Amino acid sequence: MEMLHIWWLLFATCLLKVADTINPFAAQQNPDPCYDENGAPKRCIPEFVNAAFNREVQVSSTCGKPPSRYCFVTEKGDGKGRVCQTCDASDPKRAHPASYLTDLNTASNMTCWQSENFYHTPHNITLTLSLGKKFEITYVSLQFCSPRPESMAVFKSMNYGKTWVPFQYYSSQCRKMYNRPNKAVITKQNEQEALCTDGHTDLYPLTGGLIAFSTLDGRPSAQDFDSSPVLQDWVTATDIKVVVFSRPHFMRELSGRDGREEEVGFYYYSVGELQVGGRCKCNGHASRCISDKEGKLVCECKHNTEGPECDRCKPFHYDRPWQRATVREANECLACNCNLHARRCRFNMELYKLSGRKSGGVCLNCRHNTAGRHCHYCKEGFYRDLSKSITDRKACKACDCHPVGAAGKTCNQTTGQCPCKDGVTGLTCNRCAKGYQQSRSPVAPCIKIPAVHPTAVVSSTEEPTDCESYCKPAKGNYKINMKKYCKKDYGTTLNLCVIVLTLESAVLHSYYG
Repeated sequence: MEMLHIWWLLFATCLLKVADTINPFAAQQNPDPCYDENGAPKRCIPEFVNAAFNREVQVSSTCGKPPSRYCFVTEKGDGKGRVCQTCDASDPKRAHPASYLTDLNTASNMTCWQSENFYHTPHNITLTLSLGKKFEITYVSLQFCSPRPESMAVFKSMNYGKTWVPFQYYSSQCRKMYNRPNKAVITKQNEQEALCTDGHTDLYPLTGGLIAFSTLDGRPSAQDFDSSPVLQDWVTATDIKVVVFSRPHFMRELSGRDGREEEVGFYYYSVGELQVGGRCKCNGHASRCISDKEGKLVCECKHNTEGPECDRCKPFHYDRPWQRATVREANECLACNCNLHARRCRFNMELYKLSGRKSGGVCLNCRHNTAGRHCHYCKEGFYRDLSKSITDRKACKACDCHPVGAAGKTCNQTTGQCPCKDGVTGLTCNRCAKGYQQSRSPVAPCIKIPAVHPTAVVSSTEEPTDCESYCKPAKGNYKINMKKYCKKDYGTTLNLCVIVLTLESAVLHSYYG
């Protein structure tokens, strides 16, 4: 009785909720429930709704085509009365369509779906409800306009009706009907399994009887639901299916007669309200569900998440793995740290673990001549311009190392100094050092200037200016130029320079022309 009272309260609460709003997924009031007063992310969940409200239910049987006679029993004092009527699908006043299962009902105006009479062809009756997206189900309830069935099974689908798993069984004969024990003990080992109970299977009341199934009632991990992936999966459903099994023995009791024709009108089922209480599944990252451009119900995701259930991180927010939000942690998705030099990244679990579970993002295709996991240093051939921030598009400058004078293309990341070959100097290794001169070899572009030791002077005259320019090296360092070499012999000119040289001076003469 206590359980029944609880479910009547849930039933009434849900009706009030539906009556207060036409759209059960109406926008939440500001401020955003997914963030606190300081703008920090926090767990948020959509409002609790009757997910079945105004949704279409596929039924395997509905009376009225053709019109048929049905009867029900009314209790009058100590006695019972029998009332018979006609179900006619063509007459709105006498029709009992499937839409009555999920419409708005009140105590004074209860509309009831009704099956065909099945006296001649006994069969099970199936009600199938598609929720349109994943919901986390709290309860499933049916209020009957006819007597409740002796056996009934509730199934759920998590993949839009492709496959079904049992959710709950009801029967006065659990072992015989479903090969399940009656009221089995729930433990952590079986808390994700469907149970069977003989509760709510009594013949009476003849009308208004309720069958209500609580998805978490008695489940050991329910108190710590946020930390139980098993129960989170258990309560998740996209579709609900109810299979009502015909009760072969009670009809004669109701009719009070032995004649077959008198019994026929009592062989049917009628349900006034099918409710599925729960919340749009958004994994703690959305406060409401909305319709997308295609009319499909989706979560309005926050915390840098996306997907119909906010079940993955948005692109570029892979610095830590996606997690469901909890009361203690919002577990928002974090952007990769790429210093504004990359648009894509990926998650690396090994790096995440090595960082103490703080950061696992790896930047992809670093731009602006940067490189590294975070695009945090300059790629080969470039160095940091310390006058600019690392996030600046021009944070890296080209090394411009001389193709002949430098020993490589990589320069010092801080100073920009290129690695020079022996005898070469300059930031980009573009000139010979003091005491060195340019050679004709790209391997050793600068060689030491040979020492000059003159032995004797045969004759001496004042050297003309053109002899000065041809025979003496220019002052200062030589700038390496691969396109210009000494190709002519300027040892003798019209103005003869008579100089007696040693062997070393002859070698020097060959380099300077």
